Amino acid sequence: MAGLFDKQADLYVEGRPNYPKEWFSWLSDRTSSHSLAWDVGTGNGQAAISVAEHYNQVIATDISESQITRSIHHPRVKYLHTPTSLTNDDLISLIGSENSVDLITAGQAVHWFDLPNFYSLATRLLKKPGGVIAVWCYNGVIVDPTFDPIFNEFHKTTLPYWDPKVHYVFDGYKTLPFPFEDVGLGSEGRPIELEIPKTVSFEGFLRMVKSWSAVTTAKEKGVDLLDESVVKELMNAWGGSDLVRSVVYKAFMIAGKVN
Repeated sequence: MAGLFDKQADLYVEGRPNYPKEWFSWLSDRTSSHSLAWDVGTGNGQAAISVAEHYNQVIATDISESQITRSIHHPRVKYLHTPTSLTNDDLISLIGSENSVDLITAGQAVHWFDLPNFYSLATRLLKKPGGVIAVWCYNGVIVDPTFDPIFNEFHKTTLPYWDPKVHYVFDGYKTLPFPFEDVGLGSEGRPIELEIPKTVSFEGFLRMVKSWSAVTTAKEKGVDLLDESVVKELMNAWGGSDLVRSVVYKAFMIAGKVN
């Protein structure tokens, strides 16, 4: 999976939406202490720096070294490249120790993981009682009635190039296994629906789309999903390349604690 995001790491930094601050306050309110958090699949650290506003130290990890090298500095965030060759015992030693982590977060990431292994690792790391794990994703964007149908038609062209694991995102994590006890922020089969507002120009929006793994995969297969004609159609529907618009990304969250 790391290779999918190594190739477009710069686009990922520029294009992805930022998560609302209140999400991290909700999670902080549900943990009994605030010493250590682990942001896994951190990418450029956009979630980690918000987690760090509530916890003394955040360990932010990713298997993509390219993403880690572009991470956002924060004095309480320690970024670590964690290649797939590391064992669970190795990871636990890097992050802290068993029963030491107050909060685990995975934003737009958990669907890529070996879920049974990750959940076993999370169970070992989380404090008992009081430790919380939270995962979330976003899977659609609302602009306006003119742009949305055209963008939805473009999205259909990407479907053959998504990794099968992304089906969890497409269904809003409704079928994502999540064997943890409900803490009031969604549960297995019943994620809470959220919104991520963002103000962005067409060029900024286009960078986000170019960061999609499906777009990169298609290009590797010789298919340019965002050729000149497609970009022009999207730009015209948007209202011009320089127009800044307020958009809303549809998001979904599940959070829980160890049973």
